Amino acid sequence: MNCKINFSSPLIPCKFHTKKKNLIRRKTIIFSSFSSSEKQQQQISTNTIDDKAYTINFKTKKACKLGISRYPDFEYDAEGGRGNGYGSKITQNNQDNNELVVLFDVETLYIPSLTSSTTKFLGFPLPPFLKIDIVPESFQGSINQESGKVDLEFKAKFLFSAGSIYKAPPLVVKTVLTSEESKGTMKSGRGMRLDKEGKCRLVGVATVDPIDDFLMNSFLGLPTECLAELNAVISIPSSS
Repeated sequence: MNCKINFSSPLIPCKFHTKKKNLIRRKTIIFSSFSSSEKQQQQISTNTIDDKAYTINFKTKKACKLGISRYPDFEYDAEGGRGNGYGSKITQNNQDNNELVVLFDVETLYIPSLTSSTTKFLGFPLPPFLKIDIVPESFQGSINQESGKVDLEFKAKFLFSAGSIYKAPPLVVKTVLTSEESKGTMKSGRGMRLDKEGKCRLVGVATVDPIDDFLMNSFLGLPTECLAELNAVISIPSSS
């Protein structure tokens, strides 16, 4: 899925500090702003990153949903998904605005595959030979601890297979999983902001481009849209 979203605001350089064996390892990453107005751009340009690093834990839960093209949505049990990341506060004009920029380590990020045990279509489990593996490539964005708003840029490969007989080339997914509304021309969804227990619902609509596979292109009607709705828990302990 290749998300057609343009971020026009200037890039924010962010530095994360993590400790391992009494050594400090510094990571530098660039996040794009979700703001678009000139006034907001000017405000963002004055932001600085707090040196305090937060360890963030991400878990996916049951009652999720995945949909593609005009087919009915899949019922998806993502219980057991997890990942670890780091966050750092943004200060604006020397004032804390409760905004965290976050970066998840994709090596720790696991999203359950779509199989007969995790996924239903029209109330029936997927056939046992069908499987869709999800391989995350990046997961980063922002979390506002005061408002509960979450915006996380997500990129992953979706690998379709039918036993050992058929394996399609990867479908690349790029979208923003948000606690707000995500809307395309065909698909749409509304999320739920982070509550005091860390529970939230993240939604994202993206465009899926054709791949080098006539069967998959025809079956899914590529290019088309897809929708992801994830029930999740995001835990943010005190800063280290």
